[in-house]
Amino acid sequence: MKLASRRHGRDGVLLVVSRDGSRCAPAHDIAPNLQAALDDWARSEPQLRRRFEELETDPLRGQPLGEVELTAPLPRAYEWIDGSAFINHILLVRRARGAEPPATLHTDPLVYQGGSGCLLGPNEPFSLTDEQQGLDFESEVAVVLGDTPRGTTVSAAASHIRLLLLANDWTFRNLIPSELAKGFGFFVSKPATAFSPFAVTPDELGGAYRDGRLHLPLQTRLNGVLVGDPNAGAEMHFSFFDLLAHITQTRALTAGTILGSGTVSNADPARGVSCLAELRAREMIATGQPVTPFLRVGDHVEIAMFDRAGSNVFGTISERVVP
Repeated sequence: MKLASRRHGRDGVLLVVSRDGSRCAPAHDIAPNLQAALDDWARSEPQLRRRFEELETDPLRGQPLGEVELTAPLPRAYEWIDGSAFINHILLVRRARGAEPPATLHTDPLVYQGGSGCLLGPNEPFSLTDEQQGLDFESEVAVVLGDTPRGTTVSAAASHIRLLLLANDWTFRNLIPSELAKGFGFFVSKPATAFSPFAVTPDELGGAYRDGRLHLPLQTRLNGVLVGDPNAGAEMHFSFFDLLAHITQTRALTAGTILGSGTVSNADPARGVSCLAELRAREMIATGQPVTPFLRVGDHVEIAMFDRAGSNVFGTISERVVP
């Protein structure tokens, strides 16, 4: 099934969305918002599935989705944890700046914890106050967790993944070096993250979702031009199961936690990029000088994933950079 949130208050109002993304039906009688549904998933999930099935079987049920203003499926979350599961991305970016990859590159995932109190909807403009900060998009896949105990193993991780969605992990690239030089991680270089209109259950993806990876191309367009469509599964070194086992080594996670894959990246340059930093890294490696600028006011970023039948699975993140 597909779920979404209508803009209302801090947490939105829960909606069930038709498989083709054209219609929606309210579900606030089952749970007022998605967080409440996740908190009581054993009760709410079967009721939401029945609502979804009713919406699918009756073409007159529900209302056109275009009449509804959507926010992120979770407008705020208890935690937003982002990994860096695509080793090609790490190698490219570090090679371009002459830095060695960590010795544990292939065995120990990189993760950071971002802000989760104010998450952006799929069509919210991004306000850029200073182009010198080096604004970049990062196209990612993410999962929403149920209650997940400390010490969750790779083999047990699947049972704690409730939903999948897409993310645009906005980043101020030019603020990163001074932050990392302090040895204390990201903060001001990571503004609010944006999410796709729809969050879907794993079974909605069929065989494309397997082994904790989503094996479909992730498309990113900048000002209408395709800049990348790398496969999100084939070169994901650490699966979501691996990431989940890593981050629960010393803590439990509560329902509604969002876990990201990091920038989707493939080694084949023909698959393009999911962030400008990677494109600039390729330019730096090839010529010694990056040519592509970071984002400017007026730029338009679109992120989407289509299944093998051509259906837009998660809807499109479509954001414009504004003053």
